[in-house]
Amino acid sequence: MSARTNGKIAFQGEPGAYSHQACRDARPDMEALPCRTFEDVIETVRKGEADLAMLPVENSTYGRVADIHHLLPESGLHIVDEAFVRVHINLLAVPGTRLEEIESAMSHTVLLGQCRGFLQQHRLERITGADTAGSAQIVAQKGDRKLAALASELAGEIYGLDVLARHIEDKQNNTTRFLVMSREPNLTRRGEGRMMTTFVFRVRNIPAALYKAMGGFATNGINMTKLESYMVDGNFTATQFYADVEGHPD
Repeated sequence: MSARTNGKIAFQGEPGAYSHQACRDARPDMEALPCRTFEDVIETVRKGEADLAMLPVENSTYGRVADIHHLLPESGLHIVDEAFVRVHINLLAVPGTRLEEIESAMSHTVLLGQCRGFLQQHRLERITGADTAGSAQIVAQKGDRKLAALASELAGEIYGLDVLARHIEDKQNNTTRFLVMSREPNLTRRGEGRMMTTFVFRVRNIPAALYKAMGGFATNGINMTKLESYMVDGNFTATQFYADVEGHPD
């Protein structure tokens, strides 16, 4: 890592976000640097203010993360690793609060949807916040014993909140996949196991164009584990594809 940054990894969100947790899990020796947007994360690495970027690309429950697939091709960064975080959701409140005192729960709209069973069981009003860790910060600042946040245990530690209920998500296998990105390609962490390669490509808008593109993978015995399409610049006839294949890029 560069001496200038002392090993920083940038993520989107407030301290305590699940992206922050991914940074801690994947690069515990690096300083996690919060950024406001995904674009800010990428720009921070491009400018050399951080060595790596931690970007979420898909969730096992809700699918791909909006906008990321559009940002990756133009980022100028290289994927050097991936990380997986189990999204355990916890009910956080100011110290000394009892569960029966809580009337409302605040979090990002996605997390609120992942805890429907718990929220209905305890008859808690849902309040939409900008993000998970930010909601925990608001609960800590307000000091209202009737208000709780749905967030990670890390957020509770950072903002001094008690965990009233752990792992309240409806689906226990809820997992988010992250890409670790760098200014320079680096395959030193590939290890002995299988390697995944992610790439984005386009084909001409003609019959069988995608079929012909896929033929090369079949001919060479390359297993494709993911293929997703999305529009380019709002044009219904301009389609770009995001793919994951088993194998190394070189």
